[in-house]
Amino acid sequence: MSYGSDFVLTLFTNDPDLARAGNAAGINRIGLDLERMGKEHRQDAKKAWISDHQMHELEAIRDQLTESALFTRINPIHAGSRDEINYLIDQGVTVLMLPMFRTLKEAATFIELVDGRAFVSLLVETAAAAIRLREVVKLPGIGEIHFGLNDMYLDMKLSNHFEVLTSGFLDRLTDIASEAGVPYGFAGIGRLNDSRLPIPSDLIYAQYPRLGATRALVARVFYTPDFRALNLTHEVNTARAKLDQWHQAGADQQTAALTLLRTKVTEWAV
Repeated sequence: MSYGSDFVLTLFTNDPDLARAGNAAGINRIGLDLERMGKEHRQDAKKAWISDHQMHELEAIRDQLTESALFTRINPIHAGSRDEINYLIDQGVTVLMLPMFRTLKEAATFIELVDGRAFVSLLVETAAAAIRLREVVKLPGIGEIHFGLNDMYLDMKLSNHFEVLTSGFLDRLTDIASEAGVPYGFAGIGRLNDSRLPIPSDLIYAQYPRLGATRALVARVFYTPDFRALNLTHEVNTARAKLDQWHQAGADQQTAALTLLRTKVTEWAV
């Protein structure tokens, strides 16, 4: 099987037109980002996008999907988590992502509340969750791990999210998930040859097969400023082909791409 064609892509949107285009383009999961609790406190809204998605928008997104799974990122575990999860599952959500957990108990509570009714995605984006990953991956009921580099670098007080990727820290985390047999992904991908990106996306793509990752988010920059001006199907197919190319390239070329990526990140950060 082709690595690129099997690669799982997830798109956050509350725009029915974009959802319909993403579904036609072969994006595997599409849905809302409902995480709101604590976002403004830990993220600078001038530098990071904070979702304004609302639960009532779910039906309009669901109605556009014929192939893609309906996806939602919920709030961190809180007093209303049971009601939130039950409502989303009742609305047809089949993939749920838990953000910003720090303890084994929070992850276990999420899995218990889902109770096998949806695919469980745990978003590891805190230092505490990363440190406890060996225990987290032992929890029964995990579908996947996603490593969120933006919040992780903020939580660890690093310079930028690329530092998490190039420092070797993410390598150790992916090794833990791999040894446990839990599928994993990280960050989000932009379009190839997009001159707006500070770091060439090609070098980022190389890191997915190098680390054994099989999934990623579709970054907002992938489809902005106007997805209607893009051939989204072509762009998604191009991304999958590049992922496949890097997978076939082998370890030596992937490592060379990492070395060049480190150089580019250092130059960009100065």
